[in-house]
Amino acid sequence: MTRAFSPALALSAGEPAGIGPDVALAAWLRREEHQLPPFFITGDAELLRARAAHLGLAVPVVACTPEDAAAHFATALPVVPTGPAATAAPGRPDASSAPAARAAIDTAVGLVQAGRAAAIVTNPISKAVLYAAGFSFPGHTEYLAHLSGDPAPRPVMMIWSPELAVVPATIHVPLAEVPHLFSRELLIETARITARDLTHRFGIATPRLAICGLNPHAGEEGTLGLEDEIVTRPAVEALRQEGIDARGPLPADTLFHAAARKTYDVAIGAYHDQVLAPVKALAFDRAVNVTLGLPFVRTSPDHGTAFDIAGTGRADPSSLIEALRLARRLADRDRAASAARLPA
Repeated sequence: MTRAFSPALALSAGEPAGIGPDVALAAWLRREEHQLPPFFITGDAELLRARAAHLGLAVPVVACTPEDAAAHFATALPVVPTGPAATAAPGRPDASSAPAARAAIDTAVGLVQAGRAAAIVTNPISKAVLYAAGFSFPGHTEYLAHLSGDPAPRPVMMIWSPELAVVPATIHVPLAEVPHLFSRELLIETARITARDLTHRFGIATPRLAICGLNPHAGEEGTLGLEDEIVTRPAVEALRQEGIDARGPLPADTLFHAAARKTYDVAIGAYHDQVLAPVKALAFDRAVNVTLGLPFVRTSPDHGTAFDIAGTGRADPSSLIEALRLARRLADRDRAASAARLPA
């Protein structure tokens, strides 16, 4: 019986002047040590060659098609060219940065939608650089959702690590806006998407969701703010009526110690720092950004462009390595689940 072809992962190059090229090169060099699945970069092969030379890394770079990437992976870093040349020096984005970064994303999404890539792993982009070039989306994730279809799905950001997985209901917004954005509808929809993807892609039959209260001590029954009685508690009750194993509102200050973490599969918080600070404290170098709610698997290293260390050789590829490994696992499970749903 012939084994079905399994495409390689698509790794978008990210901001050319950032550490994306550095960690991609370093990850490829550690491919055997970490048993990395085959991946190819969508971007400019010449930039990768120049960065490898700058860092003194012996990394052969080969331009190829997605279908040939796995065959090249053992001996060279495969790159699927995207068109725009990237001329930015490490730490110094230039006029080529935004077109190159955007083309890398566009190409990766097109390939995964066509079945020519198993999943997308995205290196970090600079929103400031893209905004200056007319980019109109709030961020990377929203742009991926836009490219996914019409209407665009609602993406949910999960930061995953072996120690802890978290989801913020509101993401990159000022703290002063959180109470106005934090609603029952938002919390319910976020939890539904989280539970669905934990089941279908992570293989957790009945995900356990721990829902943080917005206020200290989860509002202390209304004495420290009414939001958790008006928003969080009714949302949790509605989720439980749907058959979702949700608990809350729970005080965030007692939710992240070792014993508490054993009682749930993901913690959903009201705002960014409430849940991202604990996961980064526990697994800073191993945490992976996973976008839930998209029609394809997308992971990303949980760090930024780090312009200050780009091209210095100090960038740690650990988070990218974990993102690649997790993307492969999720893509394989997604593929198997899809095959099981096909009529015999």
